[in-house]
Amino acid sequence: MDEKQTYTVSIYTENNIGVLNRISAIFQRRHINLESVNVSKSEIKSVSRITLLVQVTEDQIKKIIGQLEKQVEVIKAYYHTDEATIYQESCLFKLSTDLLTENDEIQKVINSSKSRVININKDFFVLEKSGTKEEVEELYHLLDKYGIKQFIRSGRIAITRDEMRVSELLKGN
Repeated sequence: MDEKQTYTVSIYTENNIGVLNRISAIFQRRHINLESVNVSKSEIKSVSRITLLVQVTEDQIKKIIGQLEKQVEVIKAYYHTDEATIYQESCLFKLSTDLLTENDEIQKVINSSKSRVININKDFFVLEKSGTKEEVEELYHLLDKYGIKQFIRSGRIAITRDEMRVSELLKGN
């Protein structure tokens, strides 16, 4: 039996109402959790790209890609291993401004984590970090002891190491 592993799924779609719902239903019917979801415009005019992160077997992901491509709005779907992609997540932390003025350690955490302050006022400051899920989680654990006021993390964004010829595919249609 195949072993589960993490796959990044890239789905090129028409930008129609309800397409994300129909795509997520394919995973829901199979009791597969979507670990992250990101939707944006793609490199192709009027085509959206949905990027999903899932943990499944290779056999499962092949069947899912087949189901996805049967959807009317789906132009093309791909799956990739972590090794085949360059990926990042972004996150924002809201912390008390007092930490910057009263705690030398917080500046060391900011510098060592390669994060940056993007907003500051008298009550709070906002710290931004981009990196792998592990880097984001490590920073979360470092900052947690200082009292995080708010935290948000994006879904995975990924670009393949190899060329994806979806543009040429569309020109042929």
